[in-house]
Amino acid sequence: MTVAVLNDFVRQHLEGRLPEWLEPRWFTTTDELYALAPEAEIGWFDAYEIPSTHEAARRAVKLKWLNTLAAGIDPFPLDLLRERGVLMTNGAGINAITIAEYALMGMLGIAKGFRDVIRAQDRREWLHEAPGKAELYGSKALILGAGAIGGEVARRLEAFGVEVTKVRRRPGPGELGTDDWRPRLGEFDWIVIAVPSTKATEHLIGTAELAAMKPTATVLNFARGAVIDQPALVEALTAKRIGAAFLDVTDPEPLPPDHPLWGLDNAYITMHLSGRSQTLMFRRSADRFLANLDRWRRGEPLEHTVDLTLGY
Repeated sequence: MTVAVLNDFVRQHLEGRLPEWLEPRWFTTTDELYALAPEAEIGWFDAYEIPSTHEAARRAVKLKWLNTLAAGIDPFPLDLLRERGVLMTNGAGINAITIAEYALMGMLGIAKGFRDVIRAQDRREWLHEAPGKAELYGSKALILGAGAIGGEVARRLEAFGVEVTKVRRRPGPGELGTDDWRPRLGEFDWIVIAVPSTKATEHLIGTAELAAMKPTATVLNFARGAVIDQPALVEALTAKRIGAAFLDVTDPEPLPPDHPLWGLDNAYITMHLSGRSQTLMFRRSADRFLANLDRWRRGEPLEHTVDLTLGY
C-alpha cells in the first residue's frame, strides 16, 4: 500500500474512486497535517494556513510526489523538494475559465463605467448619460503570460473583436518573447498579467513600464501582487498617468485597510476572488489527481508537472 496524505476538503470527490493500492489518510487541521506528513509517499498538502504547506513538505521525508491545486507554487520549499527528488504537480489551468471570465468582467466594467452605474442605483439616481463609452471592439490587449489563463482570456477577447498580442517565454507565430514586449507597451489599451510568480517576474511592471503605457491603458493583474511594483502603481494611478488598474492580487494580501489603493477611484480590487468564483475547482482538481494516480501506477509521466528549478 502507498500512503497518501490528503486534505479532507477533496474527500467527497475522491472517496470511492481511489485505487485499492492507495491508503488515504485525511487531515482537517494543520496539526493533523504535521502529524501525518512524515509517512506520506504521495501528498496533497494544500492547507487552510498557506505557510503550513512549506512546513508539511519539510516534514514529509518519505515523499515521492506532491500535488497542489494551486497554480502558483511559491509557498512550497522548492529547493528542498528538488534535493529530495520529489515530483510535483500543480493546478495550472484549473481556474483558467473562471479567471478569464473575471478578466472579461473587469474590462467590460471599466469600459462601460459600471461602477458609476451601480453607485447611481445606490443613490436611486436615474442617469441620462452613459458613464463609460469605450468599446472592447477594436481595442488592443497585451497578455503577459499566455499559458492556460492567458489563453482563455485571449479566446474570450478575440470573440469581442479585441486585437490580442500574447507574450510567452517560447513565443509561437505572431507572439512576442519576454524581451520584445516592453518597446510596444504604448500600443495597448489593456495589459493582462498572468505570468508565473518567480524571482524573474517580481516587479515585472514598474515605473518605466507604467510610464510607457497609454494614459488610458488599464492593467489587470491575475498573477501575484509582487509582479507589479505597487508603490509605483499607486503613484501612476494617483497622477492618472494610466487609466485604471484591476487587481485581483495585491502585495500584501489581505490589503491593509489603510492602504492608499482602497481610496483610488481608478483602482478596482477584487481580493483574489477570481479563482474562487466557481463551484467546480475541487472536482476538477480531484479528477486531475485521479488521472495522474493512474499514470503514477503505470510508471508514465504525470501531467502538469512543475519544473522545480524554474518555479512553474
